[in-house]
Amino acid sequence: MTSIKRTAAPLAVAAGGCMLAACLHPVVTRAETTVTLPGLSIEDTAEDTPMGDRLLSANSPSQAARTTAQLSSPDTANLFRNQMGVSTYAAGGLASLPVINGMADDRVATVVDGVRIASGCPNHMNPALSFIDPDSVETATAIAGITPVSMGGDSTGGTIDVERKNPQFARHGRILVTGHVTGTYRSNGGGYGASGSLTVANDMFSLRYNASYSQAGDYNGGGDAGIVRSTSYLTYNHDVTFGLHKDNHLFTLTFGQQDTPHEGFANQYMDMTNNRSTYVNGKYVGTFDWGELEARGYWQREDHAMDFLPDRAKTTHMPMNTNARMAGYSIKATIPLAEGQTLRLGSSFDHSGLNDWWPPVAGSMMMGPDTYHSINDGHRDRLGHFVEWEAAWTPRVTTLLGFRNDLVMMNTGPVSGYSSSMMNQTNVAAANAFNAIDRGRTDVNFDVTALVRWKPRRDLTIEGGYARKTRSPNLYERYAWGQSAMVTSMINWFGDGNGYVGNPDLKPEVANTASITADWHDPDGDRWDLKVQPYYTYTHNYVNAQRLASAGQFYTLGFVNHNAQSYGINGSGNYRLWQNARFGRGEIVANINWVRGQDLTNGAGLYHQMPTNGSVSLNERWKNWSGRVEMTFVKAKDTVDWVRNEPRTPGYALLGLGGQYHWRYMTLDASIDNVLNQKYELPLGGWSLADNAATGMLRALPGMGRSFNVSLTASF
Repeated sequence: MTSIKRTAAPLAVAAGGCMLAACLHPVVTRAETTVTLPGLSIEDTAEDTPMGDRLLSANSPSQAARTTAQLSSPDTANLFRNQMGVSTYAAGGLASLPVINGMADDRVATVVDGVRIASGCPNHMNPALSFIDPDSVETATAIAGITPVSMGGDSTGGTIDVERKNPQFARHGRILVTGHVTGTYRSNGGGYGASGSLTVANDMFSLRYNASYSQAGDYNGGGDAGIVRSTSYLTYNHDVTFGLHKDNHLFTLTFGQQDTPHEGFANQYMDMTNNRSTYVNGKYVGTFDWGELEARGYWQREDHAMDFLPDRAKTTHMPMNTNARMAGYSIKATIPLAEGQTLRLGSSFDHSGLNDWWPPVAGSMMMGPDTYHSINDGHRDRLGHFVEWEAAWTPRVTTLLGFRNDLVMMNTGPVSGYSSSMMNQTNVAAANAFNAIDRGRTDVNFDVTALVRWKPRRDLTIEGGYARKTRSPNLYERYAWGQSAMVTSMINWFGDGNGYVGNPDLKPEVANTASITADWHDPDGDRWDLKVQPYYTYTHNYVNAQRLASAGQFYTLGFVNHNAQSYGINGSGNYRLWQNARFGRGEIVANINWVRGQDLTNGAGLYHQMPTNGSVSLNERWKNWSGRVEMTFVKAKDTVDWVRNEPRTPGYALLGLGGQYHWRYMTLDASIDNVLNQKYELPLGGWSLADNAATGMLRALPGMGRSFNVSLTASF
C-alpha cells in the first residue's frame, strides 16, 4: 500500500515535503548539505495515519508507476492510470480528464497546489491537471471513495489532489545547489521533450526554477487504424518557487506561466490554437501551541483561443476566444482536543470570472458581421466553510464526522449573436429571451461525511461510511444560450459530437454515497496486500441531457435534471514473489474496476462509464536495474448513453514493457507501449471528429499504436 503523504523525491534529488512535523525535525540527506522537510515514508500505511489525512480509498501511484506514466505521456492525468477506481477520457494530448467511479470532469474535485482550477473553455480544453507538468509533481492522490469535507466541496465523485514539489533547504552554514535535467523521446507521433529544475538555497531561503517543454505530431492508431488527426501538441511551462523556512513555519510563493501554442482535440469540432496561463500561488504552514495552521492564496489568468488546425482540411476558420480570471484563498486549522481527538476548521473562497466571445468571420453571412458573445462577464463565486471532528475511541476504532456549507453565486451579463439577419433569427430570439430573464443564481449547498475505521485483526482494516455531496452547475451548463445547431456544437466537453444548450433553472446535484473499503494485508511486513471497495451512489437532480432537435448524424441536447444511480466495485492487490540478494525483488501488482450507471428518468446508461477493466504487472528490481511486464485488459463497452449516441467499442488487451537503469547521477528509462500494435478504440474517447472533417468517415476515437519511449535524467 502506498502513502499519499509528502515524501522525499526518489532517485538522486532530495525534494522537500514540508508539513508541520517536517519543520521541527530537519533530516540530513546523503548529500551532506541538504535538509529535506519530510512527510511520511512511501511504505507507511493508511491505518497508521489520521483518517482526515489518509483514507483506505485513497490511492497514489508508486514511483515505478509514476516513472512509467511520465515516460508514456506528458499528460499529468496519466499519473493515475491503473489506480483503483480511476480512469481518464481523451481530450488533447496534454489534457485528458479524470473519471472516478464513473463520475467525470466537474464532478471530480481536481486540486492543484490547493487550488480548484475551473476550466475556462466551452470544450474544457484547459482542465486543472493541464497546468502542471508531471516532472513538477511531488504527490498525486486519487480518492475513489468518500471524501472528507476538509478536502473541498462542490463535487460528487471524489477528489484528485496534486501537489508541486516543496522547497529544499541546506544545513546551517551551507549553500545548496542541486537540480536535474531530463530528456524524453516517444516514437509514435515523433514526440519529444525536456524538463529540469535548479535549486539554490541556504538554511532559511530557497529559490527554485522549473521548466519543461513537450511537443508531438499526430499519433498513429494501432493496427491499420492509421493517423489520428488533431492529436498534436506543443507546450512550455516555467515557474519560480521561493521558500522561507524559520523554526516551525514555512512560507512558499510560486510564480509561473504556461504557454501552449497549439493542441489538437480529435473528439471536438475545434482545436486549441493558443493558451497562455499566468499564476501566483502562495502557501503558509505553521505550528502553534494550540495546533497547526495552513493558509493558501492564489491568482490565475487564462487567455485561450480556438480554431481549426490544418490537418482537419478546413477551408474556412471560426475563431473562438475566452479569458478567465480566478482568485481565492483557503484556511485550515487543525486543533488537538482531548487525547485521540482532533478538530479541523476551515474556510475558502474561489472566484471564477469568464468572458467567451467569437469574433466575426470575414465574408461569412452566418458568422458575422458582429461578435458572438457566448458568456459575457460571467462569474461563479463559491464561499465554503467546514468543521470536521476525528476521534480515536480505541486503538481499533476511529471515526470521522464532517459538515460543510458552500454558497455558490453565479451570474452573467447580456449576450448577443453574430447578427440580426434572417439566417440568425433562432439565435436572435434566444438572446432576447436570455437577456430578459433574471440570470443571477445562488445555491446554498450542504455536505456531510461520516466514516468509521475498524481494525478487527492485525491483517484486516475496514473503513466505510456515508457522504452527502453537492455540486452546482458550471457556467456553461446554466448559461450557454445559443439554439442553432452550429453554435450549440461549439458547447461540448464530452467528445460526443452533439451540441448543448444551457438551462438557467438547473438545480444542484446531490449525491448520496455509501462505500466500504476492506484492506487485507501482511501483518508482519509488505509481502502481500488485497483491497476491495464496493460502493453505491444515488444522485438527486443529476445534470444530464435530453434531445431537443436532430442535427445531422448528431443532436442538439439540453441540460436537464434527472435522478440517477451508479454502483460498482474496485479491487487492487500485490504479492511479493521473491526477495533475495541473488534475484532482487519481484512482485505482481493487479487491479480491477467495474462500474454501472443509469439515468433513472430515461433508463439510459450514464455517459463516460468505463467498461470492466484491469491490469496485471510483474515488476522486478535488482541492484540498479528495474523492469516490468504489464497487461491491460478492457471489456467491450456495450452499455452506453443512447441519448448522446455514445459509440460502442470492442474489448482489447495491451502488452507493455519497461525498464530502468540507475548509475550514480544518471537514470535511463525505456519502455514499449502497445508492444503488439493492437488496434483498439478508446471506450471513453467519443467520436473522432477531426478524422470525420478530413475524410467524411466517422469512427470512434482510436487508441495509440506501438510506441518506443526513452528518457535520460541527469541529477546534480
